[in-house]
Amino acid sequence: MIGAQTALETRMLLRNGEQLLLTVVIPTLLLVLFSAVDIVDTGPGKAVDFLAPGVLALAVMSTAFTGQAIATGFERRYGVLKRLGASPLPRWALMTAKTGSVLVTEILQIALLTVIALALGWSPHGNPLSVLLLLVLGTAAFSGLGLLMAGTLRAEATLAAANLVFLLLLVGGGVIVPLDRFPDAVRSVLELLPISALSDGLRDVLRHGTGVPWGDLVVLAVWAVLGLGAAARWFRWE
Repeated sequence: MIGAQTALETRMLLRNGEQLLLTVVIPTLLLVLFSAVDIVDTGPGKAVDFLAPGVLALAVMSTAFTGQAIATGFERRYGVLKRLGASPLPRWALMTAKTGSVLVTEILQIALLTVIALALGWSPHGNPLSVLLLLVLGTAAFSGLGLLMAGTLRAEATLAAANLVFLLLLVGGGVIVPLDRFPDAVRSVLELLPISALSDGLRDVLRHGTGVPWGDLVVLAVWAVLGLGAAARWFRWE
C-alpha cells in the first residue's frame, strides 16, 4: 500500500505544472543563467563550482518544503487527507508515502541538475557519503517544516507563505549570493537557517573537498527534530 501510494503521489507531483516550475525549471534556469552570466561575484574559481551545490540545496527545499507544503495544504482543505486517513492506509503510512515521493522527486532533480552542472564545467570533489548525509538531513528538516505549515495554516496562507519563504531563502540562504556579502550580524543569523547549512555544507564538500561538515549537520539535525516533532504534534487533518 505504501508503494502504491508513493507512486501515486509521485505521478501527481510530476503532472503538476506549478510544482515542476518550482522543482525543475527555476533551479535549472538559475544554474544556467548565473553560471553563464557574471551577475554575482561568487569568489575565485568558476561560478558553477559555487552555484551547483547551492542549487542542489534549493532543489531539496523546493520539493521537501515548498512543493510539499502547498500540495498537502490543499489536500487538507479539500478533504483529501481526511478521506485517506479513513482508508485502510494508516496515517503514518500516508506520511511515509509522501516522504517517499519527495525522495524520488529529489533523485530526479539531483540527477538532472548534476548533468547540467557537469556540462557547464562543474568539477565536484569530496566524499559522496557526506553529500548523502547532508541531503537526507536537509530533506528531513524541510519536510518537517513543510508539513507543519500545511497542517496548521489555511491552504491560501500556506501557498503565500511557502512561496514567500522560498524567495527569501533563495536570496538570503547562500544559494546564489555568498553569505560573506552580508553584514556580520546578519550573516550570523542566516548561517543558522537550514538552507544555509545545506548549501554551505554541500559547498564545503563538493567545492573544497573537506571532510564531514559537522557544524552544518548539527544545524540540519536540530531543524529536522524541531520541524518533524512540531508537525507530529500540531498537524491537523481537517
